[in-house]
Amino acid sequence: MGKIYITGIGPGGFESMTLKAFGVLSFCDTIIGYNVYIELVKPYFKDKEFLSTGMTKEYERCVLCFRKAMEGKNVALVCSGDAGIYGMAGLMYYTGQSYPDIQLEVVPGVTAASSGAALLGAPLIQDFAVISLSDLLTPWEKIEKRIVAAAYAGMAICLYNPSSKKRAGYLEKACRIVLKYAPPETVCGITENIGREGESYRICTLEELTEMSVNMFTTVFIGSPQTEIINGKMVTPRGYKAGGKDIG
Repeated sequence: MGKIYITGIGPGGFESMTLKAFGVLSFCDTIIGYNVYIELVKPYFKDKEFLSTGMTKEYERCVLCFRKAMEGKNVALVCSGDAGIYGMAGLMYYTGQSYPDIQLEVVPGVTAASSGAALLGAPLIQDFAVISLSDLLTPWEKIEKRIVAAAYAGMAICLYNPSSKKRAGYLEKACRIVLKYAPPETVCGITENIGREGESYRICTLEELTEMSVNMFTTVFIGSPQTEIINGKMVTPRGYKAGGKDIG
């Protein structure tokens, strides 16, 4: 029997992959994943067997991993970011109940909240919430309650999956919810294509964010009431003091 490593590859760029993830992919016989993620790692592991499936084929991808492991292959299932944060780790454990002899190991990676925050500056220094706007697996009513709770608590918010062809207006809806609890000048930021070609970021206000166009490769950051702009970067203070003065 082979072993399956559920591996987060980070934003996608080789330099953003952890040493452990690189070691696992170097060791494994077969690398399996969503089409886009397979194309990201292929150039660095040319001697491997690559298998991929498209969007909404997550369960089939899991079963494929177990079948290859039963053939004696060591398998890496790759996910962008961290496999345990909006990734495949949970589904793999559920699917694995039908394959009790196959060992699983989760290999963590750098999630978009971390890599996107690094681009913007330091927006997540204090307590924050990470919320996905995708209602594919979670009803919008539940997502809305989570946004309300985070906004009411005055937390910084990181939004995953802010838009798609079917959810073009979801970011605007989320912003209008937050505007009930936060001023329009609240500092916000967006990042696109983190760690990949076309990487970019922009800092704006909550009011401006409401009208912005985003896509599935965008991660959105809504600051807390204390978040400010320092040297062109988005910074949330932690509460440190020096000589009786707040310095972050």
